[in-house]
Amino acid sequence: MGRVREFDEEKVLDAAMQLFWEKGYEATSLSDLTSRMGIQRPSIYSAFGDKKELFETALRKYTSSRASETRTRLQTHQSVREAFRAFFENVVDEEYSDSPSRGCFCINTMVELAPHDEKFEILTREHQMYLAVIFQETIERGIQSGELASDTNAKALSQALIVSLIGLTVMLKSRPDRSFVNNSIEVTLTLLR
Repeated sequence: MGRVREFDEEKVLDAAMQLFWEKGYEATSLSDLTSRMGIQRPSIYSAFGDKKELFETALRKYTSSRASETRTRLQTHQSVREAFRAFFENVVDEEYSDSPSRGCFCINTMVELAPHDEKFEILTREHQMYLAVIFQETIERGIQSGELASDTNAKALSQALIVSLIGLTVMLKSRPDRSFVNNSIEVTLTLLR
């Protein structure tokens, strides 16, 4: 009979996710993980596998949560244009808040691991494509309501907005002048005519 886990698996996974998000995969040591998660190495291995498997599980938790949050944010406005404006402005506001800048965990992973690890290339691409579907659904809602032109290519537009989002998120890591960012968002939003 297996031992009952003496820790809350979701709570320790969330702690690992936060640490990986702050430091990245390579800079996070097993000692960092045991300290932050409050469990020992054998418990980590038993519950999650090795460091890479733990990272993958944490990334999947993040992408699932982020996709759900994105869908909810885009559905809170009647106007599709206003929904995207609020969404992009929120991304910027989060980066310019007083808390330390972490960017997007998935995009951080895309930059750090995807170029040389096929598994993370696929995982980060899947997340991008899933967000593009959420964007496309929102754009199609705007077409159906008459807010956006009936000949709008919802798929291409959603993909362009994803590219803009990823570029914006990467650029925000260097905290550029806020007016530079605001101007780029304004131009990006003109795609939603």
